[in-house]
Amino acid sequence: MGKEIERKFKVKEIPDLKRYDFKYIEQGYLNTNPVIRVRKEDDKYYMTYKGKGHIEREEYNLPLNKESYDHLIIKSDGKIITKKRYLIPYEKYTIELDVFENDYQGLIIAEVEFESMEEANAFAPPEWFGEDVSKDKNYTNAHLALA
Repeated sequence: MGKEIERKFKVKEIPDLKRYDFKYIEQGYLNTNPVIRVRKEDDKYYMTYKGKGHIEREEYNLPLNKESYDHLIIKSDGKIITKKRYLIPYEKYTIELDVFENDYQGLIIAEVEFESMEEANAFAPPEWFGEDVSKDKNYTNAHLALA
């Protein structure tokens, strides 16, 4: 990938999720500064490096096989994050609505990715979005894993 530009929001009201596809995600953090994470997304496996920053930062995904993932996930620091990620079309975007499970049951965060900072800054979220938490480290998955 190279660069990630995204904004994160709390959610005031959950749309009817039955209409949307979702991915089941499990992820653990091998390091949080810089972020190095392993992720299982349905039946695909990745290791991800994320650089510093909030809305805009470096991101690289490397494919793993199941054996590598199983070996690395047990080395995770903190909690393993599990969530369902619903993919919701909105204008020209896809809202990734993360519904967390287990230790974070009840936490729901919406993320939207952009091509540029100008586009991210101009984005008008739908009515059901709540507070913008893009710059709040408490809502990063890496922070949640160690909280």
